[in-house]
Amino acid sequence: MMRSAVRGAGLGLRRALLDELAAVEPGTPAAPAFLEVAPENWMQLGGRLGRQFRALTERFPFATHGLSLSLGSTAPLDEAFVLQVRRFLDVHGIADYSEHLSACSDEHGHLYDLMPIPFTDEAVQHVAARIRRVQALLERQIAIENVSAYAMPGAQMSELAFITAVLDEADCALLLDVNNVHVNSVNHGFDAAAFIAALPAARVRALHVAGHYVEAPDLLIDTHGADVIDPVWSLLEQAYARFGPRPTVLERDFNIPPLPQLMTEVGRVAALQAAAHG
Repeated sequence: MMRSAVRGAGLGLRRALLDELAAVEPGTPAAPAFLEVAPENWMQLGGRLGRQFRALTERFPFATHGLSLSLGSTAPLDEAFVLQVRRFLDVHGIADYSEHLSACSDEHGHLYDLMPIPFTDEAVQHVAARIRRVQALLERQIAIENVSAYAMPGAQMSELAFITAVLDEADCALLLDVNNVHVNSVNHGFDAAAFIAALPAARVRALHVAGHYVEAPDLLIDTHGADVIDPVWSLLEQAYARFGPRPTVLERDFNIPPLPQLMTEVGRVAALQAAAHG
C-alpha cells in the first residue's frame, strides 16, 4: 500500500484563504502542514488566481481530493478528464489523489451532489473496475472516501462490507472521513467506533474531519460549515489509536472563519497526532 506523500495536519484550500495563506510561513504553528484542493476548482485557472495557486504549490506540500469523477455512475468514465487531472498533478508535483465513493452524474450530466451507491456485489465489481482504470491512467494508486448518505437504497450488505470489498477488488487506499462515519452512524443507527475498528488498517492512507448541521436528533447533514464537535474529535483519536497518526485534513466549505481560527482546529488535529505518535 502506497503511503501518503504528505504528513501532519492539513487544511482544505479555499479561495477565501489565499491571501492569508500567502502571508504565513510554512513549518510554523500559524500554517498547516499541507494543503488539499479539488483539482476541478484549480486546474483551469489562470491570471491572478492561477499565480497565487502556483505560489502556494511552490511553498506547501499538497494533496488533491476530487469532486466529479463519479466512480459510481453508469455513464462512461470521463477518461479525458482523468488525463487532465494527471497533467495537473504532474505540473504541481502532487502525488496524492482521492475521490468520493459515490456517483455525481448520469448520462445527461452532473447532478451537483454526491449520491449513494447501492451496496451490492454488482456495484462492487462496477466501481472497482472504474477505480482500476483511473489508477492505470493516473499511474498512481488513488484513495476513495467514505461518504455521508441519507438513504441506502438497494443495500444487500453493510456500508462497512461494501467499502472493504471495493478496497480489496480495486486494490486502492481509503481516505477515512471521520465526520462522515459519525453522521452515518447517527442517521442509520450503527456504532461508529466499531465501524472504525473493523476497517482494514493497511488501506487507510489519510483522514478528513469536518463539522456538520443537526437537522434533528436522528438526522445530521454533512455541511463542512461548522466547527468539529466532541464526538468526532473522539472518533479521530480512536482512529489514530487504530491506524496511527495518518495525515489529516480539516475541511471547511461554508461560514469560513479567518485562518487563525481555523488553525486552532488544525492545531488540535496536530496535538492528537503527536499524542498518538508518542
